Amino acid sequence: MPGGGAEIDGGVGIEQPRDLRDVRRFSHEAMATVYEVYAVHADRQYAAQAAQATFDLVDRLERELSRFLPNSDITRINHLDAGESTRVAPSTLECLVIARHLFDLTSGAFDVSIGTGLPSLELDADDVLVRATTDGVQVDLGGIGKGYAVDLMAELLEEWGLERSLVHGGFSSVLALEAPAGRDGWPLTMSDPGLPSRVLAHLSVRQTALSASGLRKGDHIVDPRTGEPVRGRIAAWVALPRPEGAGAEATVDEGPRIAPGAVTDALTTAFMLLRSEEIAAICARSPGLEAWVLPESAGEQTGAAKMIHFGGPDTGGSGSRSSL
Repeated sequence: MPGGGAEIDGGVGIEQPRDLRDVRRFSHEAMATVYEVYAVHADRQYAAQAAQATFDLVDRLERELSRFLPNSDITRINHLDAGESTRVAPSTLECLVIARHLFDLTSGAFDVSIGTGLPSLELDADDVLVRATTDGVQVDLGGIGKGYAVDLMAELLEEWGLERSLVHGGFSSVLALEAPAGRDGWPLTMSDPGLPSRVLAHLSVRQTALSASGLRKGDHIVDPRTGEPVRGRIAAWVALPRPEGAGAEATVDEGPRIAPGAVTDALTTAFMLLRSEEIAAICARSPGLEAWVLPESAGEQTGAAKMIHFGGPDTGGSGSRSSL
């Protein structure tokens, strides 16, 4: 484990990782970031095999979901003309179904087509097909793919019996399963993505997804509804508990799996753009959903008090988190 302090990259960090003495750590590069598995298991070799299985899964997802690979599902979708269709992997279709639901939930603030016409893609669950009804739709799953990957990684770790685990993709999408023995949760921090040393809040998290979006130097987030860059926000975080039975097998024809990592990944982007009253309304009708937004006016301030908080844990859910 690295030294003390909080290990931070994309806005979420693990606090004092050196103190997690019984936790094994494995890393893998994919989807232009570093995925990691933190797991408690007596047999290091077995834990390494389980972690490698999750990394193989991420590599497969990248081959399906990347718009940069010439024969990926997304590349084929992006070359469809009106009336054409292409068969895709079940995971690709499921990710698109989740993305479409979040498009509707956020009134288009989260749009994997960046305004080119996501609703014109028909998703056929029976034949696992995507059909274009208009020309020119361009899909980029970068805003949801990492969260979807950590959801599936966590489910696979549970299948291997590594229930006391945490997975993340670049520390912008984190999913915590059960905590190490003697802890009520994984010790996480929320930090300004533009200034990682600036810790804004401390959480203890189990059975929960936590994601972050923010503006780093030279970065920008564009509103797909207007084409204008985000203004007035520095960062956003979203947490959502895993429901009971989240690891159960789900098939597309039964509806998409409940994927809190994918949901929080997408909503952090949307919450950089939506008005405060719109964020509050989404949290109010989504049990357990919790969000924090760092306004631009807080850029020179310190402390969690300057963040705007929305929603809160649902006491009936399986996940839990608390301030430290």
